Amino acid sequence: MIIGIDVGISTTKIVGLIDNKPSAPIRISAVDPITSLYGAFGKYLHDNDIELNDVEHVMLTGVGAAYVKNDVYGVPTSRCDEFIADALGARYESHIDHAIVVSMGTGTSFVMCNGSDIKHIGGIGIGGGTLQGLSRIMLNTSDIKQISALAMQGNIKHMNLLIGDISAQPLPGLPMEATASIFARAKNDAEREDIAAGIIGLVLQTIGSAAVLAAQGTGCRDMVLIGNLSLLPQCKEVFPALEKLYNVRFHIPKYSQFCTAIGAALAYKQQDLTK
Repeated sequence: MIIGIDVGISTTKIVGLIDNKPSAPIRISAVDPITSLYGAFGKYLHDNDIELNDVEHVMLTGVGAAYVKNDVYGVPTSRCDEFIADALGARYESHIDHAIVVSMGTGTSFVMCNGSDIKHIGGIGIGGGTLQGLSRIMLNTSDIKQISALAMQGNIKHMNLLIGDISAQPLPGLPMEATASIFARAKNDAEREDIAAGIIGLVLQTIGSAAVLAAQGTGCRDMVLIGNLSLLPQCKEVFPALEKLYNVRFHIPKYSQFCTAIGAALAYKQQDLTK
């Protein structure tokens, strides 16, 4: 077994790879990356009845991997660039060789994957951190599950200005239901549910539009969404609308939140991509 571990500052994702197939991915949160990493590794071994000598190699990636200086529990350990891991995991899970991988974490990165040619092409400072920060200020909570549940009861049209609100007819390439300005209709006494819908819409629409702009001139029309935000139910509304607007395709693979950990494990077989 190869173990892939995506080490965040407070959250670690871990997956085992057996015969190149992901097995029993889990996610653990803790107060720091070292506690999160070792807690996730120990729990993974325990829950799946795995012995240390069953593990051939551990592959680390993510911003928290820099805090780990030695082999994990004595198992040979290597590190993989996070952008490489994003691309390898997304390509494996989506079965798409030519795509822009949109990694929606605290912020969002864009990685062009064209077969074995993998390149980080940019990013934006909008992501889960934005969602939590705005919600902390405006809704007095940073619990993403609570925010999402509130948003499901809200109406984003109470917050956003649409093309149909400012024009009597569609503009070239812009249908009446397209967003003209995010939060432009927000009122002082806006309902919490509408605010939550507006915040999530702001984050997801911005990420989707930025991905489309990143694809300009590349000939790529497929975007693979990975990371925790890809699990938001609002993705099923926002991204299909962007597909129609921009004539692109957004894909959310089965293990979207674990793609980076999966990619790290896959990188073990491609030693030129690891360090």
